[in-house]
Amino acid sequence: MSRSAKHSVRSKVAVVTGAGSGIGRELAFQLARRGARLALSDVAEVGLAETAARARALGAQVHTARLDVTDRAAVLAYADTVAGHFGVVHQVYNNAGVAGGTSVEDSDWADYDRILGVNLFGVLHGTKAFLPHLIASGDGHVVNVSSLNGLMAQAGINAYSASKFAVRGFTEALRQEMLLAGHPVQVTVVHPGGVRTNIATAALEVSRQRGDAITAEDEARTRFYNEKLLRMPAEQAARIVVDGVEAGRARVLVGNDAKVVDLLVRLAPATYPRIAARLQRGRRP
Repeated sequence: MSRSAKHSVRSKVAVVTGAGSGIGRELAFQLARRGARLALSDVAEVGLAETAARARALGAQVHTARLDVTDRAAVLAYADTVAGHFGVVHQVYNNAGVAGGTSVEDSDWADYDRILGVNLFGVLHGTKAFLPHLIASGDGHVVNVSSLNGLMAQAGINAYSASKFAVRGFTEALRQEMLLAGHPVQVTVVHPGGVRTNIATAALEVSRQRGDAITAEDEARTRFYNEKLLRMPAEQAARIVVDGVEAGRARVLVGNDAKVVDLLVRLAPATYPRIAARLQRGRRP
């Protein structure tokens, strides 16, 4: 794909949260290969250090920091630190996210606090903290990672679906605000489908460490996700995202599954929940 010179990431300072693994790690590598300067963060310091070392080997200038995106004060301070380090910030990829949860009946408040804290408030914190710097750069770009479940809700992961729908709505509102204000900031929402990361396994492990009862159905669901749904290599997903950013796209669908779901919801907005419930019922152990 040809890249627009206007939206090229070359020499841009790009912030990536959740860079220690998965899509975040591969975003760092894609950006490094295309000549960006990187500010990488994650709560997992070992994974973050591995990402940073490989990005530097690709020739990138890299700043790293351990960051909990749910900590508002920490994210605000981090934005100023990155701006001070590089002198400018052009792009923020609000990528950090967690999966998990269960039915509304079985969920406890800790599920909502954890999932909404990372997936929604992490995006809010990152956007609010970096937006003044992006505006000041004269060539800013906010990239917020939603999900296939920001297009279509799914039973059993209501908190996750709620967080990803909220990211979509927030990002679309932000885009309108930037246009109305005339600010030089592009805004992109990303909807990945099934990408081969450890997100499903990590969600199960969090529940296990918290002392939750892990059922055979929980384990079967995780296996199903890992073996059947999470198929696209994270490297390919990241390439699609950065291609979309360089093309100036407002919306990036990652994978054929995301495209099919988007079409289904558009064609059958009132009946897709019945279709989804039937499909899920058919694959229960």
